[in-house]
Amino acid sequence: MEAATRVIAIRHGETAWNVDTRIQGQLDIPLNDTGRWQASRLAAAVAHEGISAIYSSDLLRAYQTAQAVGHALGLPIHTEVALRERGFGAFEGHTYKEIEARWPEQSERWRKRDLDFQPGDTGESLTTFYARCVGVATRLAAAHPGETIALVAHGGVMDCFYRAASRVDLQAPRSWQLGNASINRLLYTPEGFSLVGWSDTHHLDGASLDESNDRVGHAA
Repeated sequence: MEAATRVIAIRHGETAWNVDTRIQGQLDIPLNDTGRWQASRLAAAVAHEGISAIYSSDLLRAYQTAQAVGHALGLPIHTEVALRERGFGAFEGHTYKEIEARWPEQSERWRKRDLDFQPGDTGESLTTFYARCVGVATRLAAAHPGETIALVAHGGVMDCFYRAASRVDLQAPRSWQLGNASINRLLYTPEGFSLVGWSDTHHLDGASLDESNDRVGHAA
């Protein structure tokens, strides 16, 4: 029987657009100061997890987060385009309110989790996005039986991982957290993914950005 793979799935740290509730999609937005601090705290939290490989979305906010982990563990970062956030087409760069005002019909289909809807007409459908995310996670986890790997990506990607591991329907409303710099734990076997723990952000408690500011510059 093939040994299980432990997967530590990590959402990137905070960006200025997260604060503004602006859709980032596949636009390349870097971490802000808080995000870099979060990445340094995250790196310390997973430093003794026995991670043997780190895979990251190639988008800067995820890659900078992965770099902090890689620095702490002395491991290289392997970029995977398939770990990118969902493509949101014309929605990218706009806030939720702007999208609702400018594209009311499309906004409603988005809110209702229409499986075939492509945001802004050129974005990815939920069906395509889910298949991409679960496909790359399966491929990477299957390549590391008996090991622990880190996958550093985005909120939408984390949502797909949660649904795959919990067997939650793709159209079901989201009722779980997707915190920035959160640690999410999955187990992979040839039968698929199972959920071990979700949205752990305890490593971000008990210290302020100001108290740790001297470490921010070394996080990425």
